[in-house]
Amino acid sequence: MAYRTPLEARIAKKTTRAIADFGLIENGDRVMIGLSGGKDSWALIQVLDVLRRRAPIDFSLVAVNIDSGYEGYQHELVRQTCVDRGWEFHHVPTSIGNTIDAVLDADDTPCSLCARLRRGVLYRMATELGATKIALGHHADDVVETLLLNTFFAGALKAMPARLVSDNGRHVVIRPLVYVWEEEARAYAKACELPIIGCCCPACGDLSLQRQRVKRLLMELEREHPDLKSSILKSISNVQPRHLLDRRLPSTAGPASGPPDVSSAGEPSEVTPSGVEPSFSSAGSVIPIATLRR
Repeated sequence: MAYRTPLEARIAKKTTRAIADFGLIENGDRVMIGLSGGKDSWALIQVLDVLRRRAPIDFSLVAVNIDSGYEGYQHELVRQTCVDRGWEFHHVPTSIGNTIDAVLDADDTPCSLCARLRRGVLYRMATELGATKIALGHHADDVVETLLLNTFFAGALKAMPARLVSDNGRHVVIRPLVYVWEEEARAYAKACELPIIGCCCPACGDLSLQRQRVKRLLMELEREHPDLKSSILKSISNVQPRHLLDRRLPSTAGPASGPPDVSSAGEPSEVTPSGVEPSFSSAGSVIPIATLRR
């Protein structure tokens, strides 16, 4: 089965690379997708469905739509789209919106609390549906912005991992779009004629939020440095512990430990070495992309 467009081929290749690099999907997985109806989650379920049909391993998809209870949210449109495309769908009504309104002060932003509450619902649904992985639609822009947000405002050097095991060890959260840029996800969702809808949260799109400010900063910097975001994304996979100040890192204990100093060795290498074709894994073996079913 050939890819329908060059855009789909590019997104599929990046997604497959992430799956291979971080072991995101394995044979027999039941992948539950948090489907909000936004461009990112639509792009995620669409490309995973394309890869599912081509992959040399067997895995299934199930979409879960968490309704926060905001007036005007078009969950029925999300449901009908999934039904029309043959995707298993579950709608979960909640009172998250009311809970946030009752807990937060007027000047506080609800995004982090909303994310935690929604994550709890996803964990519960994963257990009920027998899902082995929970897939979220976070993309490369989200990773870069989160890195800067934590650096600027939280005093921590961390971003979004492609694969995360929950604190209790019962759930695995994956982000297959970590190499896909936001503009690519938006274009792909539109090209696939998927209905992009908003979550209807009053804070959605608030330009005063820290994430929106970081997004604008990156846009301004990229006018002068077009490869800025790509460089930041590469930096996360090119960590030099000896050049950090965290005393918990073994490599900061003395000059004998840690990786060699490559600070003057030129540009960091690509996330995936040139010429190496990403692959899926099945039963402990590595299967090149070239073997995907056509």
